[in-house]
Amino acid sequence: MTTTTQPTDANDDELFEHHSFVADKGQAPLRIDKYLMNRIENATRNKIQAAAKDGSIYVNGTPVKSNYKVKPLDKIRVLLEHPPYEYLLTPEDIALDIVYEDDQLLVVNKPAGMVVHPGHGNYSGTLINALVFHFENLPNNSSERPGLVHRIDKDTSGLLVIAKTEKAMTHLSKQFFNKTSEREYVAIVWGNIEDDEGTIEGHIGRHPKNRLQNTVFEGDDEDKGKPAVTHYKVIERLGYVTLVSCKLETGRTHQIRVHMKHIGHTLFNDERYGGERILKGTTFSKYKQFVDNCFKLLPRQALHAKTLGFMHPTTGEQMRFDSPIPEDMQLCIEKWRQYAKHTEE
Repeated sequence: MTTTTQPTDANDDELFEHHSFVADKGQAPLRIDKYLMNRIENATRNKIQAAAKDGSIYVNGTPVKSNYKVKPLDKIRVLLEHPPYEYLLTPEDIALDIVYEDDQLLVVNKPAGMVVHPGHGNYSGTLINALVFHFENLPNNSSERPGLVHRIDKDTSGLLVIAKTEKAMTHLSKQFFNKTSEREYVAIVWGNIEDDEGTIEGHIGRHPKNRLQNTVFEGDDEDKGKPAVTHYKVIERLGYVTLVSCKLETGRTHQIRVHMKHIGHTLFNDERYGGERILKGTTFSKYKQFVDNCFKLLPRQALHAKTLGFMHPTTGEQMRFDSPIPEDMQLCIEKWRQYAKHTEE
């Protein structure tokens, strides 16, 4: 059920664990190459089959071939000779959009498309590769990520605070944990949201069938996820889509994407959660062409981390930063605005 990147015990003869999973109780028989493709980001069947051929895929401690059928509660591990790449942080001279900096912290405006930290399939070009080039001796967080207090998804743009000292790391991390930081996002979602504002509460955890997604667990299953709270407010209604502000009370992975989908308003062009399809609107071919043009203007999920607020770790000053909505989202909003205006006439 979990993916880890910690080195294994020494008795694995200097092999390092890159992934580990425990199959669910209700797991139907499934080839291990297909099983791992659904759970490891950016993995291809060829890569998985090559790992199996090398004897790198273990089930219950024994190497298996790629046609092995996964059974309920199987313990699956992918072991390779080199440490996970995310431990091999290579400084890279990548320009940073620094909004604010002092001796304790900096605030950066991350562009869409930049991965925050190295991980499976993304080992260079990340924000952390840039940070370790520009700054020395950044403190590690609990996951050994230099300077990182929080993160946003690869295709989400917007503001992040980075700690430059141990004190700043501890102080800022506590604020995020205690929900005293301010985080506001702007999103375009499918559909016309009924209420002008509201709160979504739902435990978020890994999707049982698609491990690259998260989902909301309710009722007797809610203990499979962690509590999550999102407050939303309609900014502008644009016909078949809505521009919304989302304020986070918690910081679960994909929280806004999961919560908005849960209430029937998937983020526009969010491929992972089905928002890259036409979810609202007409069947006219002209409308389909219009939406396709919007997708081309904004080739990512329509989500921007616009506002970030926190208390400065040494001065105690309340700090608040605001980032303009990036051009790709602005162009898409304007296109929908014109379409909505035209259809009203």
